Amino acid sequence: MDPLPGGSATPADDLNSATPAAAVSRWAFTFSQQYQHLLDKSTPYVLYRWIAFLFIAFVYVLRVYLIQGFYVVTYALGIYILNLLIGFLSPQVDPEFSDGLTLPTRGSDEFRPFVRRLPEFKFWYSITKAFSIAFVLTFFSIFDVPVFWPILVFYWIVLCMLTLRRQILHMIKYKYVPFSVGKQRYDRKSAPTADNERLPS
Repeated sequence: MDPLPGGSATPADDLNSATPAAAVSRWAFTFSQQYQHLLDKSTPYVLYRWIAFLFIAFVYVLRVYLIQGFYVVTYALGIYILNLLIGFLSPQVDPEFSDGLTLPTRGSDEFRPFVRRLPEFKFWYSITKAFSIAFVLTFFSIFDVPVFWPILVFYWIVLCMLTLRRQILHMIKYKYVPFSVGKQRYDRKSAPTADNERLPS
């Protein structure tokens, strides 16, 4: 059937657009837009975001402690957190596999800011989402696999030590620090240069 004059839709098209699937699709799109808008607005509030994460993590740890279970879920969560932490501490371009210099190795080198492989916001978002999902899983008994939890804790500590040791050796080898605390900052109140000293006052 041809569309009506003026480009308007036919009654059949109106029926198709009013199906439950189309309504759910529109609702999901609107919800995702609003959710992304809230995430974008929360980006500059670093301290409040991490306080919210600590609250969620505390609630999860408290629930696991009270019900004395879901140790496999907690172990998987710990492995995922370790993976996120390595991405957060690693440079975006690994100097070991790059052709040119990506990080300054001497004080006279050109300043290049440290760019993380996993930015702070994505790190926060991923770890918060992981704790939230793990919290929801604690309401389903199918995920409460009986296991001797001290073995999981010991294995996770060994894995964490080995992984972080390798990361620290990588940082020492290529002389980079993934944190800005204690680094020299340059602003307009810095000492005058030689050019400025020659200018008349």
